Amino acid sequence: MTHCILIGAPVDEGQRRPGCLMGPAAYRTAGLAGTLTALGHSVEDRGDVAPAPEGGETCDNPAVHHLPQTIAWTHALREAMQGALPHGLPIVLGGDHSLALGTVSGVAAHAASLGRAQFVIWLDAHSDFHTVASTTSGNLHGTPMAYASGLPGFDPFPPFPAPIPGENICMFGIRSVDPAELALMQPTEITVNDMRVLDEQGIVAPLRAFLDRVRAADGLLHVSLDVDFLDPLIAPAVGTTVPGGATFREAHLVMELLHESDLVTSLELVELNPFLDERGRTARLMVDLVGSLMGRKVFDRPTRSYG
Repeated sequence: MTHCILIGAPVDEGQRRPGCLMGPAAYRTAGLAGTLTALGHSVEDRGDVAPAPEGGETCDNPAVHHLPQTIAWTHALREAMQGALPHGLPIVLGGDHSLALGTVSGVAAHAASLGRAQFVIWLDAHSDFHTVASTTSGNLHGTPMAYASGLPGFDPFPPFPAPIPGENICMFGIRSVDPAELALMQPTEITVNDMRVLDEQGIVAPLRAFLDRVRAADGLLHVSLDVDFLDPLIAPAVGTTVPGGATFREAHLVMELLHESDLVTSLELVELNPFLDERGRTARLMVDLVGSLMGRKVFDRPTRSYG
């Protein structure tokens, strides 16, 4: 069984719709720790991370907002991940997706220290492949994967510690990519399993192909699960909804395949905005998905009542 380390990341500055800072509390209230212990895992809750001191950084792109705050979170979350990884499976409770600027920095630095390859599966409606220089919205939750790839255009962020090769990144469930992001992604070897691919080939074959690459490389696997990976009909508590996302059954299948692979070494849950939820429906679904990732089978799933 696994020692799970819960790390709260109440990050709200990477986008403009307040509420994601309540995510860590919502996951705890929805019973994440209890779900994990019921599956036989041990749980250590390290509480919520506090951002590092702000440095007053600026950049040339006038659209960018909350830059010093996001850099402060990046430093703090990188340190938190590096501190947790030697002791168990970190599960980061977000917080908007800008938190991945720090979490993925931390996992990549840890992998480099071990001399092992870092892999990332990005379960998201969006590619999040803008840079600080290219973003027109100024929302830094749309930049982590470009940062992790080592792209230029991230001044004044610290250099990414060990850029992740494109062939080690799988974007899964993508269905909203800006032209500027597409132009930046095209020269890379990132695997993009968008919803067209999943509609044509199904969930299993594309996911297993990527997991086989992770296994062959003896790699570490970071899973980034954005609420908007899911269809908004089943997961309304997100400020960046895109129709046509993963269904309940598809999402659980992804999680069960990840569990069966025995490759996952870190996990983050991002973009939950409890202010937009319906009686905790989305938070409970996300906790249920973590249960599947950590070993719950289809026939173990409890009956739910929303009455």
